[in-house]
Amino acid sequence: MQIAVTGGSGKLGRTVVQSLRDEGHEVINLDRYGERGTFTRVDLTDYGQVVDAIAGVDDRHSGIDAIVHLGAIPAPGLASDVATFHNNMLSTFNVFQAAKRLGIRRIVYASSETVLGLPFETPPPYIPVDEEYAARPESTYSLVKHLEEQLAIELVRWDPELSITALRFSNVMDPDDYAAFPSFDADATMRKWNLWGYIDGRDGAQAVSRALEKALPGFERFIIAAADTVMSRPNAELVAEVFPGVPVRGELGEHDTMLSIDKARRMLGFEPRHSWRDEVTDAAASVD
Repeated sequence: MQIAVTGGSGKLGRTVVQSLRDEGHEVINLDRYGERGTFTRVDLTDYGQVVDAIAGVDDRHSGIDAIVHLGAIPAPGLASDVATFHNNMLSTFNVFQAAKRLGIRRIVYASSETVLGLPFETPPPYIPVDEEYAARPESTYSLVKHLEEQLAIELVRWDPELSITALRFSNVMDPDDYAAFPSFDADATMRKWNLWGYIDGRDGAQAVSRALEKALPGFERFIIAAADTVMSRPNAELVAEVFPGVPVRGELGEHDTMLSIDKARRMLGFEPRHSWRDEVTDAAASVD
């Protein structure tokens, strides 16, 4: 496929672009900065630029089959609330609308775990959390992510052939980030804000690939997280200490993710291959 990736120069985007290219896809990166050749500089808040880039600037490509939309201010607090809302909401509308106008029927985009109620100052309704309860945005950033999902729902209603998949990514990590993970055990509250979750960027890229492959008309949302938590401490101990009284559904497992990826496993065939535990163990062994 020929795939346009917005935000392909970002932390997750770089890994997604490389992974898709390794799979044999032709990928163009649409972002504010990047490398020459397969990169087009685009301000995603400018609809004209978005349409032009996707349609083919100077015939840079022969047509786009799918869009992976990752471009955004990537977390709460990095910009003012107004700037975050304006940039992220307008960018997503422009990308979705341009795709619809240009007849591109396959969109996969980055939603966020934050819609689940992060940072869980109000405890979740149950653990592990999943896609079944209503969104609980607690920041402007997560509010936009919720509104983007609502936008997608309406667009696929207007166009029944359109496929939009929202991937609710957990906190994206690269292997270089894992050395800090053992320090989290000292304070269970340090990472309680997302139920001690994370996603290796390489597995995030796998989820994008699976979603593109499995895309069907309509809208679907999936939590995308690693198979384990960031903690060495057992789940039962963490939940009892930080979220006493919150109902636990099923078996937690000793270190299994508390951001349920059952739906992604079932419908996308997603299966995380990377864990911080392997990386930290490998690093320690190499030092020895």
